[in-house]
Amino acid sequence: MKFYNREKELKHLRRIEQASHTSSKMTVIVGRRRIGKTKLIQKAFTDKVYFFVAKKNEALLCEEFCAIIENSLNIKVHGQFFKFIDLFEFLLEQSKARPITLVIDEFQEFLSINTSLYSDMQNIWDTYKDSTKMNLVLSGSVYSLMNKIFEDKKEPLFGRADYKIHLKPFTTTTIKEILQENNPKYSPDDLLSLYILTGGIAKYIEIFVDHNALTFHAQLDLVFDEYSLFLEEGKNLLIEEFGKDYTTYFSILSLISSSKTTRSEIEGTLGKNVGGYLDRLENEYTVIKKVKPIFAKQGSRTVKYEIIDNFFNFWFRFIYKYRSAIEIENYTYVKEIVLRDYSTYSGRFLEKFFIEQLKHSQSFSTIGTYWEKKNLNEIDIVAVNDELKTMVIGEVKRNAEKIDLHKLEFKAQKLMAKHPEYSAEFVGYSLQDM
Repeated sequence: MKFYNREKELKHLRRIEQASHTSSKMTVIVGRRRIGKTKLIQKAFTDKVYFFVAKKNEALLCEEFCAIIENSLNIKVHGQFFKFIDLFEFLLEQSKARPITLVIDEFQEFLSINTSLYSDMQNIWDTYKDSTKMNLVLSGSVYSLMNKIFEDKKEPLFGRADYKIHLKPFTTTTIKEILQENNPKYSPDDLLSLYILTGGIAKYIEIFVDHNALTFHAQLDLVFDEYSLFLEEGKNLLIEEFGKDYTTYFSILSLISSSKTTRSEIEGTLGKNVGGYLDRLENEYTVIKKVKPIFAKQGSRTVKYEIIDNFFNFWFRFIYKYRSAIEIENYTYVKEIVLRDYSTYSGRFLEKFFIEQLKHSQSFSTIGTYWEKKNLNEIDIVAVNDELKTMVIGEVKRNAEKIDLHKLEFKAQKLMAKHPEYSAEFVGYSLQDM
């Protein structure tokens, strides 16, 4: 698959590289695995020293890195390096004479290799950065660890990064562009399923494109193929984040994906207090987020939880939930459950799709959903422009014929009564509007 989007990030990275020719700069790139960090780096910098931090002995890593340095910079690495910090200092010395871009991928893995390395790096960096010309790019995919390394005030590298890029999934616009180029006759359901199954994650989209699986049923067949990457993906990506408590986290995420979205519902099912788990899932791991009715007061307890990543939502709803069938390779059984529930399940993501599109229009100051106590008068979309004192109040249905704008106006009566100075436009969104 060709390289899509990321023009803004490319421009920013190249501008930093140019600035590093005067004095060294440190850039941190974070983003979940498969999102395209490495491809972005490869595209941004043609001349670079690229280190991938594998979980191995530090001396073996240094041996590997020395060979990379000799090949990338065409210099002889005199002697042998057994500690990475010595190698790092050597490269900084080299960058006094010429600019060097050094990329360290999966930077958080050093935590399990040498715990003192970050404090050593801080000392070396502080000593050399003003007299050298290094463009240091540190990339990592375990968000909680990368956040701890660079955002925790107690950590030695806190405040050392000059720039931070949090790489996000492709937008709905980019997903449509990719599908249009590779399957011009796509249907709205093909687009919606690609959005649901990938959430805009570059690697997942690439897999579907490379296999020419760009219709809803072809995508589903690829996900539930016995050799599919997707079957173990949620487990592989999240166990490292969650550690030994992963089963409780997985149970919570499975419940949220199955529409048990309030704390009381989750605790009622699991029979235990989950406040701490929910807090860590939201603030430390950034896997879920709180959703409140639009205009809810600060501290309002009317809260639902939502899994941020579309693919993780699908994985917990259909793969993790039916893992017994997956383990005996009864993929047809699980696929039939997906097809049975898909109409209802996909409706939630159709709402999310249109909310994202409204956000990208940059026409509104606030966008959200609305409901009253006991989930009464639920409204799918409320988009507000505080400057113009206008609202777009939307109902989302897969089938346009099921949209009832008169009923929508009735449900919005209390909302509008609280904001008499605003005018409202009532609209319907369906599959055909994608």
